[in-house]
Amino acid sequence: MKNKVIKQILFSTLILLTSCRDELDVVPNDKIIVDNYYTTESDFRKGLDYAYDGFKIAGYYSGDNTQLIIPDVISDNLIQNPQGRRSNSDAFNLAFAGNVGAVTSLYGAGYAVAARANIVLSKLENLPAGAARNNFEAEARGIRAISHFDIVRSYAKIPTQSADAGSSLGIAYVDTYDPFQLVTRNLTVNEVYDKILADLLFAEQNITQSTTVGKLNKAAVQGYLSRVYLYKGDYDNTILWGQKSLQLSPSVGSIANFKNIWNDTSSDGVLFKVLNSSLENIKTGSAYNQTVGGQIKSEYVVDYDFFTKFANNDIRKSSYINTSEFSGNIYNNVIKYKQATGKPVEAVDVKVIRSAEVLLNVAEAMYKKSNEAGALLLLNKLRAQRYSDFVDGTEAGVALLNAIMLERRLELAFETDRFFTLKRLGLPIERSAYGPYADGSGNPANVRNLEASSYKWQLPISQTAIDNNPGIVQNPGY
Repeated sequence: MKNKVIKQILFSTLILLTSCRDELDVVPNDKIIVDNYYTTESDFRKGLDYAYDGFKIAGYYSGDNTQLIIPDVISDNLIQNPQGRRSNSDAFNLAFAGNVGAVTSLYGAGYAVAARANIVLSKLENLPAGAARNNFEAEARGIRAISHFDIVRSYAKIPTQSADAGSSLGIAYVDTYDPFQLVTRNLTVNEVYDKILADLLFAEQNITQSTTVGKLNKAAVQGYLSRVYLYKGDYDNTILWGQKSLQLSPSVGSIANFKNIWNDTSSDGVLFKVLNSSLENIKTGSAYNQTVGGQIKSEYVVDYDFFTKFANNDIRKSSYINTSEFSGNIYNNVIKYKQATGKPVEAVDVKVIRSAEVLLNVAEAMYKKSNEAGALLLLNKLRAQRYSDFVDGTEAGVALLNAIMLERRLELAFETDRFFTLKRLGLPIERSAYGPYADGSGNPANVRNLEASSYKWQLPISQTAIDNNPGIVQNPGY
């Protein structure tokens, strides 16, 4: 009965938050019941599980404008299929405008996840001091850090993006639960990153949960620290925390297991994932395509120039891509989220962070710190588990950096990375001149470039959010 009560309360809280989509202004049904609920460790575990479930909110990892597709739609990995529904057309055409709706609903979804974590944190005094309480706090602060990191990298500059990025407009870091709170963007980018890192460092020191990759554990938090420090341009700490994570979870996913990672029969190399099920089935692959008459009808297909970068002996090619016909035309379709076993085919678990990314973070940071031997060793370790009959590479200098970045693009394709990699490196978007069909024929994208200096790298906050909370400042340019 208690579980039903708390879920109803938190669900009501979430509905009130997301009904206004992007503002944090929530009022629970009965705060007294919430107060009375958090009295046992079981209560706190259920509250945390509900916070984890928040990642499945529409606009986060569920829906057409999910984080699983938007960063690739905006950049150069995908091209729109003219036979699809034309979903996310504004994002693909780089037609961002704050007054016509948001490119993505992440702003509201991210703060909803943070609110769920903050409810748990606000009740910690109900538990006796000790390891269990510290672990609950660690998980909640880790969840809160992840949600804020996704918001800040989308709606503000990344510290390495430009010389002025660190001191530029950040976001609100909501670290208390107040149902009447209206947030303001009162922090710089650097200040936001400091708060994210403070939460993650606390989590790393205090987390003891290790039973499932569906919850944060020490290796996952360490891996996430490597990600945040890479974005911050702190390469020493990228290496430090990445190596710690790899020591605890050294496998990057073996070539024998790799396909099974994507049908959810293996978690080899997965540090943290959002669990999906037959009952929940958030249809993680529907933003990419649907099945119509036994054929794949794609919204977006793999850009041909990018497709040609997958070698035939690369296990990722067949794991991520299916070349097949739809209505008389042949396409290179993304199937990364369409292969679940033992549940609906689209109910694929969302892999939030994997050891392969952590390895690539460390390799890139080592290169930046002039440790080319260490970077090459890591790169070869990854490539040995992706290419059949692989022979160690011997790249050096710029060729080594290019090889690291190519493997990053191939490995993390369609996993939220591409747009943010270009953004943090201060690089432009340069789309190919190929069309959507499997051989590259057809009409190319209408908009093929975005300069590195464009204001559009910072996504617009929806006008609805600003109307509901005038304290939210729109990004410059919109």
